[in-house]
Amino acid sequence: MKLKQSILLLVFVLAFSFATHAQNLVHGKKLFETRCLVCHQADGGGVPNMNAPLDGSTNVVGNDIARLVRIVKGGYSEKVPLDGYYYNNVMTPNPDFKDQDIADVLSYIRTSWSNKASKITVAQVQAAKRKK
Repeated sequence: MKLKQSILLLVFVLAFSFATHAQNLVHGKKLFETRCLVCHQADGGGVPNMNAPLDGSTNVVGNDIARLVRIVKGGYSEKVPLDGYYYNNVMTPNPDFKDQDIADVLSYIRTSWSNKASKITVAQVQAAKRKK
């Protein structure tokens, strides 16, 4: 009987974990659509010479999570060299984003379109914010 209960508990935990993860990507997509889509476009392609692409970008799929967190939270106003091109439109900050929001939107971006990077956790966002 205990084995059955353990198996049921494990199935419940896995199902809950999957549902929570899916919900976070849904939340990340909603944040992207309301805050990022206008500049970075629905396909993540950006706007040439203005807004950097997110799809296939080495910065987006790279390992510098702290940089991504800083950009999402604080915006960006410098000329951006990216994969052989330059982009110079100002990205507005998102000071109201909570750590979960940042993790969700970055996870959505890093796993959308042709991107196959790892998802971002709240713990990674918190660690990145401490790095400043």
